[in-house]
Amino acid sequence: MSETQIPLPERLRPRSLSEIIGQDHLLGEDAPLRQMIDQGHLPSIIFWGPPGVGKTTIALLLAQAVDRPFISLSALNTGVKELREVIAESGDLLTPVVFIDEIHRFNKSQQDALLGAVEKGKITLIGATTENPSFEVNSALLSRCQVYTLKALDENAIEILLKRAVKSDKFLQARHIQLEEFDALYQFAAGDARKALNLLDLVASTFEPEQENILNDALVVKVAQQNIARYDKSGEQHYDLVSAFIKSIRGSDPDAALYWMARMLKGGEDPIFIARRMLIAASEDIGNSNPNALLLAGECFRSVQVIGMPEARIILGQCVVYLATSAKSNSTYLAINRAMALAEKTAHLSVPLHLRNAPTKLMKQQGYGVDYLYPHDYPEHFVTQDYLPSELKGTTLYERALNKREVEAEKLQQRRWQQQNQQQ
Repeated sequence: MSETQIPLPERLRPRSLSEIIGQDHLLGEDAPLRQMIDQGHLPSIIFWGPPGVGKTTIALLLAQAVDRPFISLSALNTGVKELREVIAESGDLLTPVVFIDEIHRFNKSQQDALLGAVEKGKITLIGATTENPSFEVNSALLSRCQVYTLKALDENAIEILLKRAVKSDKFLQARHIQLEEFDALYQFAAGDARKALNLLDLVASTFEPEQENILNDALVVKVAQQNIARYDKSGEQHYDLVSAFIKSIRGSDPDAALYWMARMLKGGEDPIFIARRMLIAASEDIGNSNPNALLLAGECFRSVQVIGMPEARIILGQCVVYLATSAKSNSTYLAINRAMALAEKTAHLSVPLHLRNAPTKLMKQQGYGVDYLYPHDYPEHFVTQDYLPSELKGTTLYERALNKREVEAEKLQQRRWQQQNQQQ
């Protein structure tokens, strides 16, 4: 394979930690990973971050920095048998760094196969995941690893990356590229260094060598739109598909929701990711208009974890049709957002004394719990009293939507308050 046939991100892969662009919070001076490496120490690590931010490269360079053998595996094609073989062979090596890409795709038995080796120090594990490790990595393994979050590259980092590429890569040098504008490259890359370089390479392939070539936003947009499938197999398309999927559920269109979900599954999307998105939609877009939606979505999520593909598609299909055809309400979603915003502004307000517990005599003397009215001592287990700080009295955060369940719940609330007011 000639050098120009090697993808640009591979041609420009950093050869030392100092060449890494971005991730200064981990690799900069006095940052945690830098300090550990300077001390010759490398613990087991989980790297959590979006695609194209350097998880694989950093893992390799960390292993090199502490002079350890590096073994790279992919969760997509590594089973328990292969894991055990790697662990068995590691006994003949200086403690190897075993890098596992997409570790979130490992099931429980595969993760358990790693646990003993990590615990006994037979291997140093570095796992990479785009998914929240709290959900995807079992707690026993997670407790034995340091979790570090990698960030998407910002606009300045993308610009530095592209300028370095144009200056240092022989293929690009021959095309005398003048980077006139960066906005389109940055927007299409969406913080992903791999996407930025692949797109730059794609645009550069349209240039004639040995003459001046101007790279501007208009040209980038034109080339990207014509060749989107060539450089974007998981990034932007991934987010576009899931956006269409969620909006189809929200818009009560089961046919469109099924179609976009099928597109994601055919494209190799993790079915657990889809199930998780439906869990969010069940609460955000359906909420208390149909509380059963959240229950079904939760059971769908657990079932997909147990069943796996291809049968999991049946469970996903049932759930997505139920969500899409359910009554919709975002009242609780709006309410929690209002509550979070209010909490941020009013964190200085004290809890009213009557709402505080009084486990000690001193607290009772100070008025903790005094005048609290225990609702179960009153008819229908309800009594009027203030539950917010006095400064926020009368604040409304939850506003019910016009659907049967929420209207009925509000009528019950109104009846309770009216009865109390009449008795008073």
